[in-house]
Amino acid sequence: MVGTKPMPFGELVRSGTTYGTFVGLGSTVAAEVCAIAGFDWLLFDLEHGAGNERDLIGQIAVARRHGVGTAVRVETPTRIRCGRVLDLGVEAVMAPRLDSAEEAAEFVSHLRYPPQGDRGVATYHSAAAFGLDPDYLSRANDAVVAIVQIETQPALSDVERIARTPGVDVLFVGPRDLAAALGTTPSLDAPDFAAALRSVVTACRGAGIGAGVLAGDAATAARYVQIGFAFVGIGSDSAFIAQGGRQAIRAVKALT
Repeated sequence: MVGTKPMPFGELVRSGTTYGTFVGLGSTVAAEVCAIAGFDWLLFDLEHGAGNERDLIGQIAVARRHGVGTAVRVETPTRIRCGRVLDLGVEAVMAPRLDSAEEAAEFVSHLRYPPQGDRGVATYHSAAAFGLDPDYLSRANDAVVAIVQIETQPALSDVERIARTPGVDVLFVGPRDLAAALGTTPSLDAPDFAAALRSVVTACRGAGIGAGVLAGDAATAARYVQIGFAFVGIGSDSAFIAQGGRQAIRAVKALT
């Protein structure tokens, strides 16, 4: 709803099962369409998407306008890339392809100001209301949400330590990457893949953090929820367009 204040992202993660989608077109209009559609959060994808940091300014603004949480998957979880998206005002940062608890700890450090981390200190940016928010620095470290992707065999082997890394809030499975690493298919009907997902859920429950995953459709999302995932992405802006377009053209051709 227009004008609704977004729930803080940390509270959103802890609130129960939530659903979001990946936004990769780099389009402010596409982001607003997804926000209006009713998702709890949007994840702007700078790893595989067509957009860049400059595109985030409008995308974050329209998500906030409709009371929707915002996250960004950075291309690489370096200090500069993490700091840039946080300065733009995003609430959560996702790091792709981290393989160990040590790498997760380094990523978390990039999200926090000293002495807890090594994020560069500045206030002349959007997140700090361009210097007009006097309390920004005092609350920023506690407000940011860290999402670590589990996409490789080494990450899966170290999943319990990664989950217990201080400052990590969500472990998020990249189904295609993890399945490829395991030499299987990203399907719950594939025993190795299903076992891997359950090990991620178990690690998250043991650490008291969120378990996330990306689903291609509603039926798959429902199956993920049944095994314990609560931070669930469904599709993407580009996938919705592609699928809707294909269905439309096939339907009209079948009728003519």
